[in-house]
Amino acid sequence: MSNANVKPAVLIVDDEEMVVTSVRALLSLETDYEVHGFTDPEEAATFLESHPVDVAVADYVMPKLNGIQFLAKSKQLQPEATRVLLTGYADKQSAIQAINELSLFQYLEKPWDNAALLLVIQNAIERAHLIRQLRDKIAELDAAHSDLKGVQTRLLRAFSPLALPMSARA
Repeated sequence: MSNANVKPAVLIVDDEEMVVTSVRALLSLETDYEVHGFTDPEEAATFLESHPVDVAVADYVMPKLNGIQFLAKSKQLQPEATRVLLTGYADKQSAIQAINELSLFQYLEKPWDNAALLLVIQNAIERAHLIRQLRDKIAELDAAHSDLKGVQTRLLRAFSPLALPMSARA
C-alpha cells in the first residue's frame, strides 16, 4: 500500500486560535500539507479516531486535556503518528515526562522560529512515513515466514519415514 499520492497530514491543537491560525498559515504558504487545526483537544481526539495524520502538534497548557494527555490519546489512536509538544510553558520536568511517556519527537517552545518549526514538522512526517514503511515490511516478512513454515511443514509430512510406503523404507 503506497501513500505516495497522499498529502502529509498535520494536526495542530492549541487553545489559542491565533496559534492555530498562525501555524496553519505558515504551513499553507510553505508546504502542500493537509493541515487540521483545533482549539479543543477533545474535538481533535475525536478527529483522530477516523482521520489518519502524520504529525500531531499540541500545546501543553489547554483546558479539558493538557498537551501530554492529548498526545497520549493520539499515541493510543495512531501510534505511528509523530508527536510534537509546542508550548509557552517551559517546564523541563514536563518535557522529560512527555519524552518518556509519549516517545515525544520534539519539544518546542513558544514563540517558535518558523524555519525550525517547518524543519521539525518535515522531519516528523518523514519519521511517520518511515515507521509505516517499516511496519509494512515487517508484515511482508511475517507473511513470507508463515508461508515458508507452511511449505516446510508440508515437506516434512510428505517426506517423513511414516509417510513412505513400506517398500520404500528399506
